[in-house]
Amino acid sequence: MSSNTSRKRPIPDKHDLEAMSAFRYELRKFLRVSEEIANTAGITTLQYQLLLHVRGFPGRQWATVGELAERLQAAPNGTAALVSRCEAAGLVVRKTGRTDRRQVQVHLTEAGEQCLLQLAAEHKSHYGAFGWIFGEQAIPPD
Repeated sequence: MSSNTSRKRPIPDKHDLEAMSAFRYELRKFLRVSEEIANTAGITTLQYQLLLHVRGFPGRQWATVGELAERLQAAPNGTAALVSRCEAAGLVVRKTGRTDRRQVQVHLTEAGEQCLLQLAAEHKSHYGAFGWIFGEQAIPPD
């Protein structure tokens, strides 16, 4: 817990705690299923997330290592190593930026695109309580 809070935060009530618990439960179920889906396809969940963030980056079909590091909430050097592993697996390719030659863009390969779309379709069917992501009504928890 952070010790540098300058203002008092309201104490959560029972309803808040139940809502937070339900959210964490649904999130944990999704993460477990996500891991199973990725592992069955022969990739790690981090590799899947990298593919998703490359293709899902707003306004374009590629991302830089720095942008991917932010999306993954990871260190840039760790993200660069993940990109290298995905590149070795034939899922992504690095390209030099057209307008800024110092910029390195990460693009999906055809194999990466096919892998992503297959896994994303499986993931989407498991979003359940997270239906709001797609503008759908949330499915009530069990």
